[in-house]
This record gives sequence, C-alpha cells and structure tokens, in this order.
Amino acid sequence: MRNSLIPAAYRAAGSDGSDGSAAAGAAGRRDFPPAPEPLPAPVMDNHTHLDFPDGAGPVGVAAALDAAQAVGVQGAVQVGCDLESSRFTVQAVDLDSRLLGAVALHPNDAPDYAARGELEDALAEIERLAAHPRIRAIGETGLDFFRTEGEGLVHQRYSFRRHIDIAKRLDLTLQIHDRDAHDDVVQVLREEGAPQRVVFHCFSGDEELARICNAEGWNMSFAGTLTFKNAHNLRAALAVAEPELVLVETDAPFLTPHPHRGRANASYMVPYTVRAMADLTGTDLSRLCQQISENTVRAYGSWD
Repeated sequence: MRNSLIPAAYRAAGSDGSDGSAAAGAAGRRDFPPAPEPLPAPVMDNHTHLDFPDGAGPVGVAAALDAAQAVGVQGAVQVGCDLESSRFTVQAVDLDSRLLGAVALHPNDAPDYAARGELEDALAEIERLAAHPRIRAIGETGLDFFRTEGEGLVHQRYSFRRHIDIAKRLDLTLQIHDRDAHDDVVQVLREEGAPQRVVFHCFSGDEELARICNAEGWNMSFAGTLTFKNAHNLRAALAVAEPELVLVETDAPFLTPHPHRGRANASYMVPYTVRAMADLTGTDLSRLCQQISENTVRAYGSWD
C-alpha cells in the first residue's frame, strides 16, 4: 500500500499551487504527488536538478534529500546545465554529503555561449569547477536535434567533443544528453574515444541502442518516461539491457512517472520507476535495488 502523504516539506512549499509560480509549467502542475511506499533497499537518483524551479527550490536541498531518504533514495547526483547551475552544483555538494555533482554546458546552451563569444571561457570554467572532489561527472552534455538545428549543431558537436576531452583528462564519468541524435552521439563517442565511464541520462533509445551500450559498457539510466504508456521502445531496451549497466533517475523536476505524469517531480519519486523496472524485468525488487545501487557507485564512486 502506497503512502498517501505528500512529504511535509513539499506541502509547505505550496503544493496546492497557490503561489502562482511562473515556472510551474516547466514541470506540469505545481503540486507534488504523494510519496510512494519506501523501497526495501536503498538506491540513488543519478540525475536531478535541485536548482530548477519546482525542484528543491521551494523546499531547500536538505529537505528535498530528507524526503527522498525517507522512501529509500539515499543519495542523488545534482546536475549542472550551464555556468550558473554548475556553480550551484559545486555549492550544493558542499552543503550535503548525500549529493554528488555533475557540471557541463547543456547542448542546447552551447550555441548561445558561442553566439556571445563566450564558449571557450565557459568550457574553461566548467573544467575548473569539475576539479572539486565531489564533482564526479561531466554532464549533461551531448547532442539534441530536437531543439537545435543549423549552425547551432556545429557548436553543439564542438562542445560535446570538448566535454568528452575534459571527462577523459580528469577521469570523470560522462553524462550524456541524447535527444533524437542516437547515431550521431555514438559516432562522436567512437571518434573521440569514450571515457571509461559513460551514462546515457534519461535513456531514450530503443533495443538497438541498448545493445550498443551493452557492447561498449555504457550505462543506461531510466527515468519516469519508462512508465509512460507509449514508451514501448524504452521497455524493449530495458528488456535487453545488461543488469550491471542499468541506473535510475528522476531528471526532476521533469518526467514524473505514471500515475502522476504532468505533476512536479522530485527525487522521492524514484521508487515509482524502480518498481516499474522490477515488474517489467521480472526481477525481485530488493535485488534490483541492490543492483542499481552497486551500478551507481561503479559509475560515480562512493558517496562517503
């Protein structure tokens, strides 16, 4: 039986929608869903945006992580998408030991930095921020053919290659944003030589891409999209994914899992996705949690 209570911090943050947040549309409805039944063993949310409106913004980092820990999500990876959010990430990992961090320029932001003549300086700052010992990944970086086109793709590809280089030189995990660009992402990774650890954030491919990831040893991180009714490709991918390469994430405050799709997401929602993964693969839930936790530590290192 699921816990029907919305975590207190999120209730206090205005879960009834009364604050009229202008950013509410980014995550759908402003209100947060009820907390799920706690998992039988701990896992980590390996991709969240605590600085985004409707992320931890209304409640604070500690309260957001408290709510997650109460249902078995013992840690998270806070992810930067531009200089501002990457700076926030470095600050956040110093505030709470339950966080590790990733820093990067999002592929849709790279053309904007280039247009202002700021791309090289921005990449240099990302590398400086990545030197922090609790920053364990360069990401999210990659290619996005859905929102960027034309000349912007040139800057995207250049930025992606530079991020790969930074990850390799600093021995950090590479966290990939791949939207409508599967073949090109794989091509760039092979041309540049992938870092030792690669995570396809919010895996959006199909069985074919999953088999490529299996062969290359690249992690596949599944988000709430796996639970969507039309996500046949993701379920097919999960079915063939090597268990030791599977991770879980929220991408909060986006991609809230069924049955709460369209409402604000947060790390405490991970158990909905993990239970769906267990059901789809016929895996014992406790064993799946243990596997995901082991996989996450291999990808990012220890939270201790």
